[in-house]
Amino acid sequence: MDASPRRPVRFTAPVTALVCSLFLVAGCTSSPDAPRAAPDREREGTTGRAALRQTVELQEAYQRVIDDVLPSVVQIQARDDLGSGVVYDDQGHIVTNAHVVGDDRSFRVTTANSEDPLSATLVSSYPEQDLAVIRLDRVPDGMRAARLGDSGGVEVGQIVLAMGSPLGLSSSVTQGIVSATGRTVTESRGGGGTGATIANMIQTSADINPGNSGGALVDLDGRVIGIPTLAATDPDLGEGQAAGIGFAIPSSTVRTIADQIIEHGRVTDSGRAALGIVGRTVVNADYRATGVAVVEVQGGGAADEAGIEAGDVITRLGDTDITTITSLAEALAALQPGDRTTVTFTRNGDEQTAEVTLGEQ
Repeated sequence: MDASPRRPVRFTAPVTALVCSLFLVAGCTSSPDAPRAAPDREREGTTGRAALRQTVELQEAYQRVIDDVLPSVVQIQARDDLGSGVVYDDQGHIVTNAHVVGDDRSFRVTTANSEDPLSATLVSSYPEQDLAVIRLDRVPDGMRAARLGDSGGVEVGQIVLAMGSPLGLSSSVTQGIVSATGRTVTESRGGGGTGATIANMIQTSADINPGNSGGALVDLDGRVIGIPTLAATDPDLGEGQAAGIGFAIPSSTVRTIADQIIEHGRVTDSGRAALGIVGRTVVNADYRATGVAVVEVQGGGAADEAGIEAGDVITRLGDTDITTITSLAEALAALQPGDRTTVTFTRNGDEQTAEVTLGEQ
């Protein structure tokens, strides 16, 4: 399959409305009804021309964004995976997904403007948020950093473009809208996923396929508002993807994590709440998940300070029912370090509640 960079295809603007308006003008006659019909036909012609103009303007907006952003989106080849990345600064730092880099430390990077791969090395990976930063060993002339937008201002219905290298097809662009914001999503650990639970994700209808991971979700102002990370799976299709449901890590999270990695070589402040336990999902006699058994309690952590012990089974955090380790991670993802909440658990068959002040992961 040809994975060489390609310029976006320019689609010819629809002309149907213009043809129709010309037909209506040419079809006017001197019949008695003609004078009464003319104003309606003129309005139809005006509407058709306006629709055509709007279509052309939208197409031109797409092309401006693509021309502006695509040079900042790269293809990343790891040992066992192929993904995308976004040029973060003029020092050659590239942000991508942790599941794209995997356990590798060196990579080949291909830009949109060249077929010659560049070498890059890992700065640091943070699987807990499925983000990583790599750095080019040599920054080529003409490479420019992408502009990150404010993901806090993203609105449902907003038009977005996803850019990356799906299935190895570099410099590919898909279009969609923002379907929802504020989603908390847990990745699968299969297929190279990190199993991360990520809060405040952007849901989009723009197609996100294998290889798009780590690329750019862009608004029509040419600002990167998210990093496409995964597509939802349809239980009826086994591991098949659910069409039109993809998720992107918001740019606010990307900026927070990437800045720490670049400055310190690692994440020093996750901003993620932690209970301070190691747990596992427990099931009942019908093999239905019923809670999280505490296997180990971190000394001095939130659970330890609240009197929670190994062997306790957590069933609720605040007002959220807890049935699996994933549901516990998702409930914690919606909270901040220092927040106070309650933990409901069973000990030797008795239900108890404890007040906790959450720590930091």
